[in-house]
Amino acid sequence: MKNWLLWLIVGIVLILGGIFALMNPFAASVAAEQIAGWCFVFGGIGQLVAALRADGWGSKILGVLLGIAYVWLGVTLLGNPLVGIITLTMMVAIMFMVNGVLKIVMAFGARGSGYFWVALLSGVLSVALGVMVFGNFLQSSAVLLGVLLAIELISSGVTMVAFALAARKLPPEERGLHA
Repeated sequence: MKNWLLWLIVGIVLILGGIFALMNPFAASVAAEQIAGWCFVFGGIGQLVAALRADGWGSKILGVLLGIAYVWLGVTLLGNPLVGIITLTMMVAIMFMVNGVLKIVMAFGARGSGYFWVALLSGVLSVALGVMVFGNFLQSSAVLLGVLLAIELISSGVTMVAFALAARKLPPEERGLHA
């Protein structure tokens, strides 16, 4: 692995970004919502370009409609950040609950295995998170996306730091460096 030091620096920056996001989760929620909005805008533009290059009218029409929907969603998120935060928080809560129910069903399908209790506990926790978000929805909306962003940044940062430190221990020829 070349440039282990660069990976280390990126990991540290991500960890610091996660800590800052935890210090102000509302600002981080707004930032996450705005990033999602821009991703939908750029993704929609990309979809429109791809649709116009597609073969056949059916593919073009479907692609253009999908591209317009993405751009519209992105512009809506960018124009109404607080509504966007509420909408995205609702989607996260629904995702937690659906994911939890699916894990519980999967756990009962693996009854008798060592995996059963882990999957069941994970599913119950996911459902509980969804219930907690819905049970305190307005307060959750203000900070949930920011806290999730912070957790992701810290987790990715720790992973990159560990990766960099492992790569540093490799001999130069395995890192892609030439002596």
